[in-house]
Amino acid sequence: MVAPQSQKRKRFYTAATVAEGEAGSFEIKLDGRAIKTPAGHASAIPSRALADAIAAEWNAQGDEVLPASLPLTRLANSAIDGVAGREEEVVRDIVNYAATDLVCYRATSPAGLVAAQARLWDPILAWVRAEYGAPFSVGMGVQHVEQPEGSLDAIRGAVSFFNAFQLAALHVMTALTGSALIALAHARGFLDIDTAWKAAHVDESWQASQWGEDFEADQRLKSRFSEFRSASSFFSLV
Repeated sequence: MVAPQSQKRKRFYTAATVAEGEAGSFEIKLDGRAIKTPAGHASAIPSRALADAIAAEWNAQGDEVLPASLPLTRLANSAIDGVAGREEEVVRDIVNYAATDLVCYRATSPAGLVAAQARLWDPILAWVRAEYGAPFSVGMGVQHVEQPEGSLDAIRGAVSFFNAFQLAALHVMTALTGSALIALAHARGFLDIDTAWKAAHVDESWQASQWGEDFEADQRLKSRFSEFRSASSFFSLV
């Protein structure tokens, strides 16, 4: 039974349950039939906590199954179909974000924005330096800043420690924030979810404080934050 991905469909099961799978993994069953990924792989979940959470989102469906309300299922499918066996490629992509990381490119004005960036971003750089011995250079404006190879190697080593499921979630958080360092600091517990999101969107928040909020932009941010929250929860449950 393949989990739906993009189109809603009438609910075709009564209950989702969790069963023990192979090699200490867990599988989700819909009325006793194990679900599979879109690529046809077994949905082998590495932790009971994550499996329970995935089963819960299936049980929370109404008369129709809405893929948008199955974010943990989608991430699990991504981990199994898209990350497992390609971990080095995903790690490389995350390190590429670190090489041009958001928190290393600062505004030169106005003073309020400069101060807001420093307040939210400087502690992240200090944590990365203390935690991994990885100093990152900061530049002004958009001109490229070359980062120390040793620092990028340190981030590569830290990220390589994670399994395919954790990497899937970390990659989503990195892409949504534009910052491998923010995503890593959140994943490791240095930043709570709200502080991480504020750090990733300090420019937008400052602009909104000056000129007022744009409704459509605000709705897009809320949708992206929902994705970030799901990825954060996924990571913590693995």
